[in-house]
Amino acid sequence: MSRTTRQGSGVAELTVRGILLGGLITFFFTAANVYLGLKVGLTFATSIPAAVISMAVLRVFADSTILENNIVQTVASAAGTLSAIIFVLPGLVMIGWWQGFDFVTTAVICATGGLLGVMFSVPLRRALVVDADLPYPEGRAAAEVLKVGAGSREGAAESAAGLAVIVVNGLASAAFALAAQMKLVVGEASLWFRTGAGGATGISGSLSFALLGAGHLVGLSVGMAMLAGLVIGWWVALPILTAMSTVTGSAEHVASTVFSADVRFLGAGVIGVAAIWTLLRIIGPVLAGIRSAMAASSAARAGRDRAVEERDMPIGLVGAVALATLVPIGILFWVLIDGGALASAAVPLIAGSLIFVVVAGLIIAAVSGYMAGLIGSSNSPISGIGILSIVAASLLLVGLFGRDHPPATTQALVAYALIVTGVVFGVATISNDNLQDLKTGQLVGATPWKQQVALVFGVAFGSLVIPPVMELLNTAFGFAGAANATANALPAPQAALISSLAKGVLGGDLNWGMIGLGAAIGVLAVIVDELLARTGRMRLPPLAIGIGVYLPMGVTLPVVVGAVIGRFYDRWASQRKNAEFAKRLGVLTATGMIVGESLFGVVFAGIVAGSGTDSPLAVVGDGFAPTALVLGTVVFFVVTALLYRSTMRRVRD
Repeated sequence: MSRTTRQGSGVAELTVRGILLGGLITFFFTAANVYLGLKVGLTFATSIPAAVISMAVLRVFADSTILENNIVQTVASAAGTLSAIIFVLPGLVMIGWWQGFDFVTTAVICATGGLLGVMFSVPLRRALVVDADLPYPEGRAAAEVLKVGAGSREGAAESAAGLAVIVVNGLASAAFALAAQMKLVVGEASLWFRTGAGGATGISGSLSFALLGAGHLVGLSVGMAMLAGLVIGWWVALPILTAMSTVTGSAEHVASTVFSADVRFLGAGVIGVAAIWTLLRIIGPVLAGIRSAMAASSAARAGRDRAVEERDMPIGLVGAVALATLVPIGILFWVLIDGGALASAAVPLIAGSLIFVVVAGLIIAAVSGYMAGLIGSSNSPISGIGILSIVAASLLLVGLFGRDHPPATTQALVAYALIVTGVVFGVATISNDNLQDLKTGQLVGATPWKQQVALVFGVAFGSLVIPPVMELLNTAFGFAGAANATANALPAPQAALISSLAKGVLGGDLNWGMIGLGAAIGVLAVIVDELLARTGRMRLPPLAIGIGVYLPMGVTLPVVVGAVIGRFYDRWASQRKNAEFAKRLGVLTATGMIVGESLFGVVFAGIVAGSGTDSPLAVVGDGFAPTALVLGTVVFFVVTALLYRSTMRRVRD
């Protein structure tokens, strides 16, 4: 595929170098997102960083264009978004069904779900991007970055400054992570203590630049909501539940055990209610959007709207590709159950599963696309979609097979539910990203069908990168609760929750009491958020509250700190002459922090896997720990201040 022209103007758009550059950026950002998602349960949007890097690289070519840069960010964004599949698939290792991530199987799950996501979102473009009055915050921001880069000398300066900020912050973040693995500084500071009548809790915070950067990106509203969840989970619920528990041992052991057994399901209840509320709020506009898309497709087939047919992928091709994709999905399901406990019901089970994938996928594509347009891809409750999907898939299996099975059969049912959910989740993540990218394209004058082809390339690149990175991290660290978990095991919080829900629904022993209490808290959180919306004050998204309850404090607290720092930086940036440029450099500062630590984590995983020890880089013993605690805390905050100060100087220049 060589350089193509747009509307006969000779403008480069869908080019080999653009796709290859997007693929190269994909490798780094997708690997970083996989690591970050497994560590903290959050991923970061790659559109704007990819656009900045693309502009800096392609500027050396005289014929590079804004449209070609848009293709690069489209490829990288789709692949980076697909990494959210790690919210589901590690559950297969946690339940013992998989020992690792077979490349072909994992890649097929990623590729088929992602490809269906692209196809299902194509007919929604006109309804949700062109006709709907949705803000698409990240899509508009990416478009502005591309316009600045293409239209002025300031754009050239921004490209260079943005790339420099990513590199400097990435190196600093990786260097601190290296020092932590050398044991010269601690990676987490914590204090556990007893409370009241036999209860236990603690204060814990990771010294992580990746988490700090994630906090900057999610913003103060989400950060404060996560703080509210942290308070509910760790300083209200946990002391009460530990006081009632029969678990004995140190304060840390009691608090950690009760948190995993009870508090996390409390958070699951909040997350579930938040997801359902979001769906109820947008179901009307989504249905209207689907009707509009169907009307547009009918008009195109009748020849009354040829422009749409020319600009989008032909709807006939979209349908054919979607149907063809069901073939490898069906084969995947067959391989999973062949010769196992579910083999006797293979035909009706696979047929029902394919219908579930299509129906649920179509609905989820519309819902995810609308949510992305409404609140942005990064803030969309995709994990809530995964929760609803796994519960629906598990209930479907309960209807077909019932409960009270031998352990091997129950394990097979849980694994099957997870893989079906993995495919559907791929649809959700890509749909959540695609329409955001198509909005960027609309604003810069891109050709939609070319961008849709680029999205397919992004899915392909992501499907090739994700499996080996997941296998590397699993070999080196393992996942919390899995048989091969090490002392540095990755929490994979969403995967742990989703697999727990599947086991609970299929086994009949779900912790419904805690989930019900969490649901009640979720209802209260929804009411508070709606009241805040009416007063015009800062909102507290219920989903973020649920995540704050569900995640360990060591993960949540630095995100909260990052959100506060981000707010102070943005307030400073808004007073600058070029406020938008200053704010974008702040975004790139946070992105660099995430990318640096995350990529180091991937490299370190390779070192661990090769050395066979959890601490291959340690240069001091446990006796240095008290010094490492003080030194690490001081260095972490000093470096944070220096990095933001460096960014501020670039703005002034």
